[in-house]
Amino acid sequence: MTQNEYEWVRQTRMILLDFCSELDPSDFTQENNFGWQSVRDTLVHIADCYHAWLGSFVLLKTKKPLTSKEKLLELGWNEIKVHFEQVDSYVNEVFEVFAQQMDKPIKRQIPWREGGEPISMTPRKLLMHTITHEFHHKGQIMVMARQMGYEPPNTDVLGTVD
Repeated sequence: MTQNEYEWVRQTRMILLDFCSELDPSDFTQENNFGWQSVRDTLVHIADCYHAWLGSFVLLKTKKPLTSKEKLLELGWNEIKVHFEQVDSYVNEVFEVFAQQMDKPIKRQIPWREGGEPISMTPRKLLMHTITHEFHHKGQIMVMARQMGYEPPNTDVLGTVD
């Protein structure tokens, strides 16, 4: 994974976020009985995964990377956009700090969990995990939108600019 390839991820995310910003506010938070329940909750969950694995485990920037259920209910569109801006910051920092060490395992306890055995993961594998996780949940958001009567845009990497 390179920064150029991550730019494709960012482009598809911007298409998704632009689309989601146009949803009726009640549809944005409507519970859909699968996945992370609503479009809002799923978007936050996507960003939280980056915050946890890259911001917390790899970069040690935070010990509380996951959004609480209470705080989730308070999040508006602007806070979610800021949450994703921080995602990009973490990804860029991983590329900068670990440029020559993307395949060197990091062994430590998961910072946001109490106790537990240390695990060993490389920055490259965690970056790949966060991206595939994002695309998985992006698909769920598209299904939620279709079920609510929207026509989602194409968010496939093949539609990005090289």
